[in-house]
Amino acid sequence: MKEEAEIDVNKEPILNSYYQSSILSHDSLESALANYLANRLSSASLPSSTLFDLFVGILKSDQEIMDSVKDDLKAVKERDPACISHVHCFLNFKGFLACQSHRVAHKLWLQGRKVLAFMIQNRVSKVFAVGIHPSAKIGSEILLDHVTGLVVGETTVIGNNVSILHSVTLGGTGKASGDRHPKIGDGILIGAWTCILGNIKVGECAKIGAGSVVIKDVPPRTTVVSDFVMLLF
Repeated sequence: MKEEAEIDVNKEPILNSYYQSSILSHDSLESALANYLANRLSSASLPSSTLFDLFVGILKSDQEIMDSVKDDLKAVKERDPACISHVHCFLNFKGFLACQSHRVAHKLWLQGRKVLAFMIQNRVSKVFAVGIHPSAKIGSEILLDHVTGLVVGETTVIGNNVSILHSVTLGGTGKASGDRHPKIGDGILIGAWTCILGNIKVGECAKIGAGSVVIKDVPPRTTVVSDFVMLLF
């Protein structure tokens, strides 16, 4: 990624300071990611230095998270034709950044540090327009494309090699408590404006067409499409 950054700076020298502070001055991916997320999610009452210490401590202590970060970078570059480089994904793709922020929040949740986990979720919601409950389990090789309006409920499980577009809801029906959110298998593609509701299972390699409302299990390797009407007032 540093090689890509140096190429970009040579092409656009005006980006030198930005790339130096974001990538080139760091000795590890953990440090660069912690710094970048901290800067993006900080506020007047929540300084970036405080968030950096929190993020870098978790990222450097959890190899599983860092393996997923690298897998996500590769997945976005390979599956999104709009992604021109890994550094482009790292700096500019808010779906990638929201996903990595969630990985930190989820780790905090598992540690019982739920107040901090919810704080990160709140900042991610405000900055990236994405609402992922810190309890939700997300695999690796994840592509969150465009991602504005994504909502992921508390007991949702998302497998590996999953692609999700914008304005998707993985939510509950409002009629259940406890384990009440979808279980998304490996290799799934979920189109924009889709609602998948309830504790149902979407089987591996299934495709959910844009605008679908899904309330029943989806068998593996099938395609689901339903009519979708948007009313504009």
